[in-house]
Amino acid sequence: MTTPRRPKASDFDPEVLDLFDKYVHGLIDRRGFLTGAARFAVGATGAAALLAALTPQFAAAQQIKPDDQRLQAGFVEFDSPKGYGKGRGYLVRPAKAAGPLPLVLVSHENRGLNPHIEDVARRMALENFIAFAPDALFPLGGYPGDEDAARAKFATLDQDKTRQDFLAAARYLRSVEGSNGRMGAVGFCWGGGMSNFLASQCPDLDAAAPFYGNAAPLEDVGDINAELLVVLAANDERINKEWPAYEAALKAAGVKYTVYQPEGTQHGFHNDTTPRYDEDAAREAWRRTLTLFNRTLRGQGGKDTKTKDKSA
Repeated sequence: MTTPRRPKASDFDPEVLDLFDKYVHGLIDRRGFLTGAARFAVGATGAAALLAALTPQFAAAQQIKPDDQRLQAGFVEFDSPKGYGKGRGYLVRPAKAAGPLPLVLVSHENRGLNPHIEDVARRMALENFIAFAPDALFPLGGYPGDEDAARAKFATLDQDKTRQDFLAAARYLRSVEGSNGRMGAVGFCWGGGMSNFLASQCPDLDAAAPFYGNAAPLEDVGDINAELLVVLAANDERINKEWPAYEAALKAAGVKYTVYQPEGTQHGFHNDTTPRYDEDAAREAWRRTLTLFNRTLRGQGGKDTKTKDKSA
């Protein structure tokens, strides 16, 4: 039996992808997407089919099963007195570690801790890190199992409290047994912005790889001690418009950073559950992330230089 080909970003008109980006980030609602997409489909039914094709397919993209015997994985709660009071996250580590391991905090997109980000945490743990993925939606009952419902919940969060929850998550991760005392952060979309934020607020963060996320507060850039790998998509006006000012602030503060912005990519290109996924760019971005973490958190490999790299 032939496996159906998964749709790619190139299968969709760029305006449809732009509409979808606005939809998933709350700039338009479902009706707004369907109305706009109807121009590229046969009626409302065709527009709904476009939306269905763009919706994440978690099972099809899963790389590592939750019960993989190579890992120890489970959910843990932590105190967050300045946030919502209690936080919860997914803690994953190799089942057999030869010695102390680096720590990596994994921040999700604007839908909470969904199956894709849990899978990303497992991928990181299989690279011999202790990975922790907090769930911003835990105070509201956790990820609801539906992306639309998750986005709706997410929009009601008090973001000041949520930021405090993630700072508390970083403190909790620092306390986990079996670490070598060094910590990095990686995040995607909203989580990319959170990774930038954590870098500006946690002086003991050693490295961060924000994927197409909002910039750190410019007034706090001077407090960044972490080395950054800033991952941007080529076609992402909403995020990319912040980059010139952010880069200028990073340079002025002497922050060590590199940029990876592969040609032809869309916002969310690392997320292999949707058609925006770009396999080559995602693999390279992940490779560079691991290279950064292995070098800064383990001392493996040589030093990178401060360059802007737009090669694929």
